[in-house]
Amino acid sequence: MSSKIYSIIKGTGKFIPSKIVKNEDFLTTEFYDSYDKKSPKTNQEITAKFEEITTISERRHVSNDLVTSDIAFFAAEDAINSSKINKEELDYIIVAHNFGDVKHDNRRSDIVPSLAARVKYKLKIKNPNCVAYDLPFGCPGWLQATIQADYYIKSGDAKRVLVIGADVLSRISDPNDRDSMLYADGAGAVIWEAKESETPIGILSHATRSDTYEYSKMLYMDKSFNPNSEHKDALFLKMNGRRLYQYALTTVPQAIETCLKKFNTPLSEIKKVLIHQANGKMDDAILKRLYALYNITELPKDIMPMTISKLGNSSVATLPTLLDLILKDELKPHEINKGDSIVFASVGAGMNINAMLYKM
Repeated sequence: MSSKIYSIIKGTGKFIPSKIVKNEDFLTTEFYDSYDKKSPKTNQEITAKFEEITTISERRHVSNDLVTSDIAFFAAEDAINSSKINKEELDYIIVAHNFGDVKHDNRRSDIVPSLAARVKYKLKIKNPNCVAYDLPFGCPGWLQATIQADYYIKSGDAKRVLVIGADVLSRISDPNDRDSMLYADGAGAVIWEAKESETPIGILSHATRSDTYEYSKMLYMDKSFNPNSEHKDALFLKMNGRRLYQYALTTVPQAIETCLKKFNTPLSEIKKVLIHQANGKMDDAILKRLYALYNITELPKDIMPMTISKLGNSSVATLPTLLDLILKDELKPHEINKGDSIVFASVGAGMNINAMLYKM
């Protein structure tokens, strides 16, 4: 049997901010249901219903002195240290994000130079053949950047690729919109490495779709709901949550099924489903829909590790952070062992969806 080149995980890293923001910290917030329309509900009612629907009780925010490229660097450094590679041998650095560097006292997006260039500089990598660029692709950005890395590796163009997902959503969420309670900050990184093998390992298949014609405006940027906001010129992330929920329930299971079919892999072989976490209840429903496609009603125990209740929705950082926590034995009882097949999946602005099959 001839050997082929596969993309395997060489090292992982993360940065989880130390600042914890609990739901009760929003009890003094002035919430609006839409522009210039204050919510008639009490904040106790709003926060209680929010936690019931999303399962989020707290999230993490960065300190005022940090921006996205800083935390991307921290995660990258962690991944390099865990992999024990020579950082000068990286062929690509790809940073998935959505808003660039947004400072605490200036809500404008800053993306020149690219965040990947800033990370490469902070890492003190001198090799000019290490190509650094950014990928904005909504919440599925880290996974899509990983898919690009797999193409580079399988083509022979690269041997090692550092893929980072980082966002500071706390600075682009409208503080007067209850959806602001969803969003969190964080960064995760994975180093992908080429490995020759006679048996399939690493990244085995993937699938991506972009439903822009009907769904491109489900996530968008607009002014604050509060007409007296101190950030009158700023644009904030807005969402059509109800339509997004229904869209995700229908399409994410289909994308995962397509991905598994590409490598003729039955769902019963999957040991873990690592999914982007924007809403805990939504992810539970997606998982049930996925197993229903295979006529399975009883879900395997601990198949889907969750962090959203404590870390919130950290966008592109969710999947690599989740992977790092499991591989470093920091998310008991979850573990991933040699030979395990796992699925990654994400959904977000675009609307974009992707899925990937990986074998340890």
